[in-house]
This record gives sequence, structure tokens and C-alpha cells, in this order.
Amino acid sequence: MNDLSGLYRAYIDCLNRQDWPRLGDFVAEHARHNGRPFGLEGYRQMLERDFREIPDLFFEIGLLVCEAPHVAARLHFDCRPAGSFLGLPVNGRRVTFTENVIYRFERGLIAEVWSVIDKTAIEAQLSPQ
Repeated sequence: MNDLSGLYRAYIDCLNRQDWPRLGDFVAEHARHNGRPFGLEGYRQMLERDFREIPDLFFEIGLLVCEAPHVAARLHFDCRPAGSFLGLPVNGRRVTFTENVIYRFERGLIAEVWSVIDKTAIEAQLSPQ
């Protein structure tokens, strides 16, 4: 798939379906996440853990910009993490937040990911009103 937008949307669909056997269709064996060498297996383990800790996790694309070899996205989340999340005591409460993420593709696969989650938005929702 030469269209980065279509490829990225298929990747997000793969995540939302938790179709882990197909993750290698989108993520390179040598993938890095926030500077750490995760590899495909480490990347998969991270996602599987995320879905265990957030059973209703769903990736929604809010903004998508593609300029090969990069994709930038603002992802929206509306979910209930089961325990602590990002060191915060969410414990099943509903929170909404965004993630700003940039991907570098190499030969049609995600080779590098830089990600920042809006933790401040979650903290504001957890603080007493």
C-alpha cells in the first residue's frame, strides 16, 4: 500500500481489532518507540499490556497528516483504565485524553514512533472539582 494515510488507517484498525498476528504487516522488526529499541515483539507486548490495563481501549484518529516517510496523528481516547494509568489512580473511572504521535515509515513499515500522551488532561479529570 503506497498511500500512507490508508496504510496508517489499516494499522489503527489492526490495533482496534487486536489482530496481533497482523501487526508485522505494519511494524518493522527493528521498530523503536520514544528512542527505545522495542522491536516488533516488544511493540506487540506494549500494546497487549495496554489492552489488558484498558479493556475498552479504542484508537480514534482525530487529526492525520502524512508526508512521506512520516505520519503525524492526534489520537483521541475515551476509556476506563482498570487500575493506575501513567502513575495516576484512575481505577475504572472514565477519562478522555489525546496522544500526539509521529511515525517514521521505512519500506512501508513503522520503524520509529515518538509519542506524547496528554497526562495533564487526565489529572484534571481526576482532581476533585
